[in-house]
Amino acid sequence: MGKGGSTPSEVTPPSMSFWGVLAALIAGIALCSLPTPAGLTVEGQRLLAVTVVMAILWFGQFLPVAVTSLLPICLYPLLGIVNAGDACAPYANKNVFLFLGGFLIALGLEQSGLHRRLALQLVRGVGTGPRAIVFGFMLTTAFLSMWISNTASTMLMVPIALALLKTLGEVDSEGEAGGIMKQLTAPTLLGISYGASVGGFATLVGTPTNVAFRGFWEDHFVKAGAANISAASWMVAFAPVSLVLLLLVGVTLTWSLPGKAAVSGGEGDFFGNRLRALGRMRRSEVFVALLFVTTAVLWMTRVPLTFGEWTLLPGWTTGLADYAKSKDYDWSFLPKFVDDATIAIGMGTLLFLIPHDQQTAGKTWRPLVTWDDAQRHIPWGMLLLIGAGFSMANAFEATGLSGWMGSGLAWALEGRSTIVLAVLVCVFVTFLTEFTTNVATLNMLLPVLAGVAHELNIPPLMVLLPATISCSCAFMLPIGTPPNAIVFGTGHVTMREMARTGFMLNLLGVIVVTVASVVWVPYAIEMKLDKPAPAQPAGDEESNSDMSGEPALSPTAN
Repeated sequence: MGKGGSTPSEVTPPSMSFWGVLAALIAGIALCSLPTPAGLTVEGQRLLAVTVVMAILWFGQFLPVAVTSLLPICLYPLLGIVNAGDACAPYANKNVFLFLGGFLIALGLEQSGLHRRLALQLVRGVGTGPRAIVFGFMLTTAFLSMWISNTASTMLMVPIALALLKTLGEVDSEGEAGGIMKQLTAPTLLGISYGASVGGFATLVGTPTNVAFRGFWEDHFVKAGAANISAASWMVAFAPVSLVLLLLVGVTLTWSLPGKAAVSGGEGDFFGNRLRALGRMRRSEVFVALLFVTTAVLWMTRVPLTFGEWTLLPGWTTGLADYAKSKDYDWSFLPKFVDDATIAIGMGTLLFLIPHDQQTAGKTWRPLVTWDDAQRHIPWGMLLLIGAGFSMANAFEATGLSGWMGSGLAWALEGRSTIVLAVLVCVFVTFLTEFTTNVATLNMLLPVLAGVAHELNIPPLMVLLPATISCSCAFMLPIGTPPNAIVFGTGHVTMREMARTGFMLNLLGVIVVTVASVVWVPYAIEMKLDKPAPAQPAGDEESNSDMSGEPALSPTAN
């Protein structure tokens, strides 16, 4: 449920789980028993039934999310939807490994302790005014969430915030500071939660929904002739959108707080004292910092970074290939073969070679990250969930279900302008993901929205990108995202406070994402306006991307 993780289904009472699974099975059997709708294949009808079953199980969490995510491997072949190979292959999609590499790097940050030092250092410079404190925690969390999971960044920042708020509140619990602290607590904690969600969509690996979108785009459009979307192109397009929304979130949260006066007790170097307690950077922290920066640079410069007609940065894969050619070596394969997942896994593997500062008894050396660490701390269920989305999307295309559903939605939306369509998509996804699992919801919506774009003769990214980003804009309810649940669980934020503030921010998110999708994003990511052709099923052909990093929004039929 939400970005960066899912609430374990074990919280659902066993009796409710039984009746939920039974209801899902009855719904699936009923759909299969109905006459096949006109224009839909029998396989498409069966796929629709399986999708409804999985949706009920996902949304109600009557089974563990990862268990439900394995159902396509079993049910698709048994029901004749696709064969076992086509059902299983998407679980090894390169984007699953991109996210695995991101998890490994995040684990390295935590194991070395660098994440704590980074958070304290970033928050230290914000000042001691109430508004500065809220903005400081929010922006720091957003920055961390660009690279590590939203849940991890929230879990890191909440204890620091609570410690600071407690310290400041103890200075003068009865005076002016005490009054300010009562006003400051909820905005600070909500700023951490919302900062994690908004910061997450600024980078391609910041949240699982971004990775799910990229995999769908590659499998169903890049393989049909469109160019890929690189990590650098994504940041150019959405980092500014994230920053604008963060500023609006901050203004909304701090509107009623005093602006200039320092909080009593805040003049002391709270963060400096915490940093000094950590001591000097240890060897493992230095190594991880270098690895972290190198990974970001390699991601940003893998392909030429362009903005319109200007090339901002050359691509290192192309540069290496050109240099090798000058030395009579053929490395021309590099721009086509190397992907962001290559970098993520390569750098993540190096963490198993970096020495840990704390040696175990009887051993002279141990790695910073061990495989036991990876098994315990990496959310493998999330990787299965992403893989299930790719498998579902492939089946939607193979059976024609996405085109059939797209035709129906297109008929309902016919005649509406592009901006109205973007607004409707943003509103629908934003409020739907307050109650549902974001990655699962996006997995089911992407093939349908691609069909709508085809029927309405508009670039598919005009609806796919707003839907993807809106999945990160659920601010109202504790169940909307793990960061919301973590903050609500502290007991310092009431349901009323979160719902009231979150509703306003949901609406602001709809406006910002819609405007950005129509006005800004097309300049960062090219959107062709010719009629998009139906995407081929994954695996038909190798990508013939021009490797420019700028996607042709309408795939060319082969």
